[in-house]
Amino acid sequence: MGYRIGVDVGGTFTDICLFDEESLKTIIHKLPSTNKDPSAAIIKGISEIIQTNNLPMQKITSLVHGTTVGTNAAIQRRGAKTALLTTEGFRDLLEIGRQVRPSLYNLQADKPEQLVKRKWRKEIKERILYDGGIYQDIDLQEAESIIDELINEGVEAISVCFLHSYVNAKHEKEIKALLKEKYPNVYISLSSEVLPEYREYERLSTTILNSYIGPVISDYMNNLEKELKGIGVQVRPYISHSSGGLMSVSTTKSNPVKTALSGPSAGVSGVVHVAKLAGFNNLITLDMGGTSADVSLIQDLKVKVATGKKVAGFPLNIPMTDIHAVGAGGGSIAWIDSGGMLKVGPQSAGADPGPVSYGGSGTEPTVTDANVLLKRLNPEWLLGGKMKVNYGGAEIAVNEKLAKHLHLETTDVAYGIIKVTNSNLVRAIRVVSVEQGHDPRDFTLVAYGGAGPLHAAEVAKELGMKYVLIPESPGILCAMGLLATDLKMDYVQTKIITANSTNLHIIKSEIAELEKKAMNWFVEENISSEKQGIERSFSMRYKGQNYELTVDADFNINEEQDLNKLIEKFHDTHKKIYGYANNDEDVQIVNFRITASGQIDKVVLKKYDEHIDSNQAIIDSREVYFDEEKDFVKTNIYKRELMGVNDSISGPAIIEQVDTTIVVPSNVTAKMDSYRNIILELGG
Repeated sequence: MGYRIGVDVGGTFTDICLFDEESLKTIIHKLPSTNKDPSAAIIKGISEIIQTNNLPMQKITSLVHGTTVGTNAAIQRRGAKTALLTTEGFRDLLEIGRQVRPSLYNLQADKPEQLVKRKWRKEIKERILYDGGIYQDIDLQEAESIIDELINEGVEAISVCFLHSYVNAKHEKEIKALLKEKYPNVYISLSSEVLPEYREYERLSTTILNSYIGPVISDYMNNLEKELKGIGVQVRPYISHSSGGLMSVSTTKSNPVKTALSGPSAGVSGVVHVAKLAGFNNLITLDMGGTSADVSLIQDLKVKVATGKKVAGFPLNIPMTDIHAVGAGGGSIAWIDSGGMLKVGPQSAGADPGPVSYGGSGTEPTVTDANVLLKRLNPEWLLGGKMKVNYGGAEIAVNEKLAKHLHLETTDVAYGIIKVTNSNLVRAIRVVSVEQGHDPRDFTLVAYGGAGPLHAAEVAKELGMKYVLIPESPGILCAMGLLATDLKMDYVQTKIITANSTNLHIIKSEIAELEKKAMNWFVEENISSEKQGIERSFSMRYKGQNYELTVDADFNINEEQDLNKLIEKFHDTHKKIYGYANNDEDVQIVNFRITASGQIDKVVLKKYDEHIDSNQAIIDSREVYFDEEKDFVKTNIYKRELMGVNDSISGPAIIEQVDTTIVVPSNVTAKMDSYRNIILELGG
């Protein structure tokens, strides 16, 4: 028995959740992020939570970390000096991309800055055919000369992406062997290892991103492990990856591109863990932090995983938790556009300089400053009294930067900021619900992140939702979610084949190859047989289509009837999404996918039964602005820690806790369940 720690590093705050395996007690800690060196806040936070609670450092049994280091390096273009080796004739594929473009008719549309300079994109004479046959052998002597030239120019990482290498990786492996022998310290990514799928542009883009952030992630991991050992942490950390699982440090170093949604995916895992106990199955998540808000849809407690997302403007074709992000966080800056309209985000004040009300060097009005002026947030202090609020500074910023130019009162502008922010959140939720054929009224909104509970009730009301679930520690749910996440590894292989009885033996062989890789991973990670899990899915399409649908198969495919069952499931999926199915058309399997998982012991949430009169939780009252009244209303302030099971509070009310503040408007009732979640029930 010991302590398990989850650490989620966000753009504004670093959140730490410690779980005592013996007492089942959860301890949380929140501190400002150190964006120049994220590990500094991690080390400081772990030291503080251990020392404050008089716990022995050596009793830490596991440490799990969600990181944005790689994503930030890509967005801010702070990655390694990266080169590309590709098949002759494909040097400019990065610029050519796909015909379908986000701004097809905008002649002035800005393209994202490429991660590889054109002078470092080199063509190699070699050619592999679509079926894996070798049309032209690779000229290794020429390749070695090109590599020597690149290294002399200061290249730190090399991506290798040859045409059709997903079928036959011989040439890519020969380049890797050459590099390992001559330049062992150069970071190398092979497309056949990073993403063995067809569609060369997406494979190229994903491989380059892997190389670009690889040295940054490797240095970060090495430094983090060194610093952890320095304070007495004796376990190696596990890292959260984009599809909602954990991976080892060594896997993270070789596949850094998998960290793209490291923190947010853990939050979704935490939602499933909490909601299952609370009795809610269909959920829409709202994770609103300091920089952005992430939303996703969960049906029957199953997290949706998608491919084809973009990071830093480039397609990333790895499995990722289906999360839609919008630049609407507590630190999002409010501004006036050239047409005189009030806008919010996507620019953010982040942790440095931060919102004006935080008392730092920030000067631009933010969503947090608006909440302070409306006194929804405590106008004197935050974080349980650890952070003093600069109310006057926030008032001056909103007035000078916005109100005077809009010819409005400061309070009206402050609430305007909230309304615009809520509209941005509503639009984001509609993307993952209405645009996917789901009615948000059939779902429960789960609000977390430091700012989520501030906006949740009004957002849910606008969408016609009936319930909002707010976990016990919403401000650190991503950190807690890390302790409810299993080890996981995704394997994929392209093999375009018609799904019929004639090809059944080939289909079984492809599945067996991927399952063999999964079994090897179980051995590497020392996962016992009773904790092993394998999930199968297939990218499928009608013959002649150029897009695929992912179809999950919770059954083995051994006989013809199993294959027919899979085909029927594809027809049903196609009909659900597109409104029709061609049952007489041939169906193709394009990609075979296996997800291997190693079950870990989840953080245990205690169940409570004590009942306390909610009036005992009232700690103060203040004038708070609410939309229904269009004015400040004297409002009771409740301390969440003093509330008991089945306590019921009618709005308007404010519920404060260390890591967030919950706004309960009029016609809304807040009730605490036996797991200390707060359920907001919205009236008519």
